Amino acid sequence: MWTLAFGLALAAAAGLGAALLRSHRAHRKALAEQRWLLERERAHATAAAVRAERERIARELHDVVSHTVSLMVVQAAAAREVLDAMPEAAAAAMAAVEDAGRSALTELRHLLGVLAPAQDGEDDGPGLGPQPGMDRLGSLVDRFAFAGLPVEVRISGAPRELPPGIDVTAYRIVQEALTNALKHAGGAQAQVTVRYSERSLRVEVLNGGPSVLTGDRPPSGRGGTGRGLAGLRERVGVYGGDLDARRRLGGGFRVRARLPLGRP
Repeated sequence: MWTLAFGLALAAAAGLGAALLRSHRAHRKALAEQRWLLERERAHATAAAVRAERERIARELHDVVSHTVSLMVVQAAAAREVLDAMPEAAAAAMAAVEDAGRSALTELRHLLGVLAPAQDGEDDGPGLGPQPGMDRLGSLVDRFAFAGLPVEVRISGAPRELPPGIDVTAYRIVQEALTNALKHAGGAQAQVTVRYSERSLRVEVLNGGPSVLTGDRPPSGRGGTGRGLAGLRERVGVYGGDLDARRRLGGGFRVRARLPLGRP
């Protein structure tokens, strides 16, 4: 009787040991699968972050280069046309080209400084000024006016300090819209309207030009505005806003954006 009980106890112990071993193996397998899933998710997140950063850099470069080069081309062409007859006007146009080039270098230097900070860890190197914002709207409009695009600015509501991301986004919206107007609207006048409210910032840029009702096309022969506005839609979407850009029935183009601000 005692021998039978002892045998049963040994069998039970062996069964329990086997069950514990199977459980341990299953646990190790589950942990391995979990580590694999976490590594895969981390790899996907890293790849998505890299893609997003590349797109951000591409948008920044487009905004800086497209805007500045457009102004420089217009000013250089104007200087060439009046070089002999109006040397003072030609000199002023070339000075504007130089000023636009310096401005572009400053913004590019800032962007490159963000991408490759100094080895000592300090990011405030010489010449690395802040990103442009709505406080520089006046100088931006002046550059376009000097390049031959008259711009009327209307401000409604009480201007206030904006979050940095929204501030530079609003500036880029105006910059891109006026750049496209300079390239495609054939010198027609533009109008910039900025509306400050408790919960949002609204920016609208209108310019004249050929009417879609008559079937006319912009002087450049292209009806679209390229990747610049597509990039701006992504910028605005990041902050929960919306952007609409389209040709106007009466002629010209309209860019309209809303950027949420929340309560001050």
